[in-house]
Amino acid sequence: MSAPDEKAEAAALCRQLVRSAGTAALATAEKDRDAWPYASLVLVAADHAARPLLLLSDLADHTKNMAVDGRVSLLFDGTAGLADPLTGARAALQGRVRKLEAEAAVAPARQRFLARHAGAEGYADFGDFNFYRVEPERFHLVAGFGRIHWIEAEAVLFDTAGTEALAERERDIVEHMNEDHADAIDLYAERAAPGAGPGWRMVGIDPEGADLSREGRFLRIPFAKTVADSQAARVELVRLAKQARGEGAG
Repeated sequence: MSAPDEKAEAAALCRQLVRSAGTAALATAEKDRDAWPYASLVLVAADHAARPLLLLSDLADHTKNMAVDGRVSLLFDGTAGLADPLTGARAALQGRVRKLEAEAAVAPARQRFLARHAGAEGYADFGDFNFYRVEPERFHLVAGFGRIHWIEAEAVLFDTAGTEALAERERDIVEHMNEDHADAIDLYAERAAPGAGPGWRMVGIDPEGADLSREGRFLRIPFAKTVADSQAARVELVRLAKQARGEGAG
C-alpha cells in the first residue's frame, strides 16, 4: 500500500472510531493545579462530520477546567474484546471544545446524542447541563504495532456538503426502521457481529453508515457508498438487508 493510501486508510479508521464510540476518555487541564492533566470518562456521540458531541454538567471538574482552557483530548478506544488490547486501534483526538448555545446547533446535537444515550434524557434539560462540540485539530492513531500516525483533522472529518437532506430526515428514518423493520436491524447486527442476538435498535444514520445499540453496546454498520438523502439511504438499507439474508445483493 502506498503512503497516501495508508494515510487515507488511517484517517478513515479514526473517523470510524469516533463514529462507533459510546464513551471516551476526556483529558482537560486542571484549572486550580497549574494545568495538571485530568482524565475522566464521558458519554459521547458524533455529528455527521464526525465531530464529537458531549453533554456535560457545569458542576463537573472537567467542565470547570474547559471554561478556563478549551483545549481537550479525547481517547477513542476500539480494543474491547481483544486478547491483547495493544494490537487494537485507538485514536487520541486533540481539539478545542465549544459550548453550543444557538438552537440551530443545539437541536441536532441533542437529537443525535439522546438517540444514542436515551438514559441522558432524564437530566439533559437540567439547568446545569449543556451540549458541547469538540472541534478537532489533529488525531494520533495507534492501530497495532508499527501502525502509528499523526493525522490533521481535515483529513479525518467528513465533508457534509450536499448531504443536508439526510440530516434533516435522520430522525424519521431511524424511527421508521425501529418501528417497521426491527427484523432487518437484527440482521444487520448479526452480520456485523455474529452471535449478536436480537433486540437491536438503530440510533443514528449518517452519510457513511448506521449505528445500532443494545444494552449499552454499539455496532457500526458501514455503507458501501455514501448516501446524501433519505431515498439513497433506503436503497442502501435494503441492499444491506438482502445481503444479510444471502439474497445476492452486492
